[in-house]
Amino acid sequence: MPKAATGKAAATKHKFVIDYSKPASDGVFDGADFEKFLHDRIKVDGKAGQLGESVKVTRDGNTKITVTSNIPFSKRYLKYLTKKFLKKNSLRDWIRVVASGKDNYQLRFYNIAGAGEDEDEE
Repeated sequence: MPKAATGKAAATKHKFVIDYSKPASDGVFDGADFEKFLHDRIKVDGKAGQLGESVKVTRDGNTKITVTSNIPFSKRYLKYLTKKFLKKNSLRDWIRVVASGKDNYQLRFYNIAGAGEDEDEE
């Protein structure tokens, strides 16, 4: 029975991707800062910044950040930290975090132009 438990523990590998290509292309969002923020703020065993071998944060070019975890890790926690970063940099009013897939988040601008046109038509 213990062998099954260790096999299950090895199977709890999570890979989450945050795509920030749209804000980065406008020069509003800094991927290196965001990567450092995640590295410093993700908690493992109640301690922030000590990821060890269990969690890895990598930046793919200037469009995506990938968080890979060998321990149980919540996608929702990643969204929470992303929103916290946006708030800290005063970007929360213009950028939102949207789930684009099972293991993906995407940062998008609020559609302000479409909302303004609706108000003018009334």
